[in-house]
Amino acid sequence: MPEPTFWRTEVWHPLTVHFPVALLTFATLAKLIATFAKPASADFWQKAGSLLLYSGALAAWLSLYTGNLADGVVSRKLCDPTVLKQHENYAEYLTYTFTAAALLDVAWRTGLLMYKPRLLQVIILLLLFVGTGFLAYAGHLGARVVYQQAGGVYVPSADCAEFR
Repeated sequence: MPEPTFWRTEVWHPLTVHFPVALLTFATLAKLIATFAKPASADFWQKAGSLLLYSGALAAWLSLYTGNLADGVVSRKLCDPTVLKQHENYAEYLTYTFTAAALLDVAWRTGLLMYKPRLLQVIILLLLFVGTGFLAYAGHLGARVVYQQAGGVYVPSADCAEFR
């Protein structure tokens, strides 16, 4: 029996999922730093946070898509598919939350929303914190799917004959 190909559908998700994890975590940190930074450097941190947020939100949508593709393959082989369903739910929550933050940030930066800009920045930061919480929990659930149930992982035969 030959070893399976690297480009299996269920492998696309782990290839894309780490980009939003890093980008959105650093977006939250950059926006938090901007809140406490001196005015001279606050603008840099705001812009950096915005760029990270926009690219991270787009990457989250890509990850959600590849996760849905992987679901069709992985869910049939799990002992407890409820963990995968929770993982999917929290992935959707985080994607919607960060997308809302990104849209508010775009509206604030382009001047579409000019009502109480400081309050808007606080709302964006709160959305980033909530989204980061969802991100951490979705990651935890994803790790449970992979490391406790071998979701999407090739499991060789007992005698490892395919590697000879």
